[in-house]
Amino acid sequence: MTPEQILRHADSGELWPSLPETEFSDMPSAYAAALAVRALRIARGERPIGYKIGFTNRTIWTRYAVFTPIWGSMWNRTVAECAGAGTVSLAHLCQPRIEPEAVFGFKAAPRADASLDDLFASLDWIAPGFEVVQSHRPDWKFTAPQTVADGGLHGRLLVGAKLRVGELARNADELDRALAAARVGLSRNGALAEQGTGANVLDSPLRALMHFLVELRSCPGATDVAAGDMVTTGTWTDAWPVQPGEHWTARFDSVLPALEVRFE
Repeated sequence: MTPEQILRHADSGELWPSLPETEFSDMPSAYAAALAVRALRIARGERPIGYKIGFTNRTIWTRYAVFTPIWGSMWNRTVAECAGAGTVSLAHLCQPRIEPEAVFGFKAAPRADASLDDLFASLDWIAPGFEVVQSHRPDWKFTAPQTVADGGLHGRLLVGAKLRVGELARNADELDRALAAARVGLSRNGALAEQGTGANVLDSPLRALMHFLVELRSCPGATDVAAGDMVTTGTWTDAWPVQPGEHWTARFDSVLPALEVRFE
């Protein structure tokens, strides 16, 4: 598939056609395709506002047969913010699923050899988030490189109430431990669907963010994070199918406030 074809499917919400085994057979070619799609989106007026990290939750790796984290771009047209409850349209999304996550906002780019403490110092805020992921491969059956070429499976992101990182923790170690220990209950229409924990996400969302930063900076042609960017760090539970009319809630037991979304 060409970058133009990938973008057309992203716009329409239609499944990809059958692909030969040689299509997106490795990560370098998949990221090259994703970066080409990114350039097309910028050329038509979209503005990148950060990144998503996918497959950081090791508990679901065998379920999807993807055994490594990935990343993709997010856009001003795909991200919305709310005070604690919002509405998201599922129009033109392909097989959408919901994921409760921790989202970080940067106030500066970390230095090249950043430590976890350096990363902490570069952060502005943290917030709960619902990423609505999608797959243009039938029945969510794919290879890891295909998920990269498919925009990192990013569809939409709803960002909840933002909390200043410096008001939650004095240093990286405090924030790391607090997020790792935090739990979330994900509910659909008032019924609990699943519980998860921050430790599922590469041991904590802060460590997932650190892993992403290293991977991003090692990818040829990728754009580094900058002040004002946001990064969502991966689901604490499985990704659950969603439909218009449903109401979903994520209730965190510490660190992050609750977040609600209604789908249209």
